[in-house]
Amino acid sequence: MVDKMQDNERLTMTIPEFADLSGISKNLAYSLAKQDRLGVKVIYLGKRMVLSRRAVLALLQGDGKPESIPS
Repeated sequence: MVDKMQDNERLTMTIPEFADLSGISKNLAYSLAKQDRLGVKVIYLGKRMVLSRRAVLALLQGDGKPESIPS
C-alpha cells in the first residue's frame, strides 16, 4: 500500500502514464476510461482525464479492488 507520496510527486497521472505503467496501449487505456472500465475512477478536469496515482498504484499492487468494472 502506498502510504506517503514523495513531496515532488503529482497526486494524479494521465491516461498515457497509466498505459505505460500497466503495460497496455494508450488507445486501449483511453477506450476503457471512456467506458468507465479502467478499474479506477477517472477524474475529468475540463477535457483532460486524469487518475488518482494512489488508486492506480493500489490497484496495480493488488491492494485495492477495481472501483467500477461493469459486467
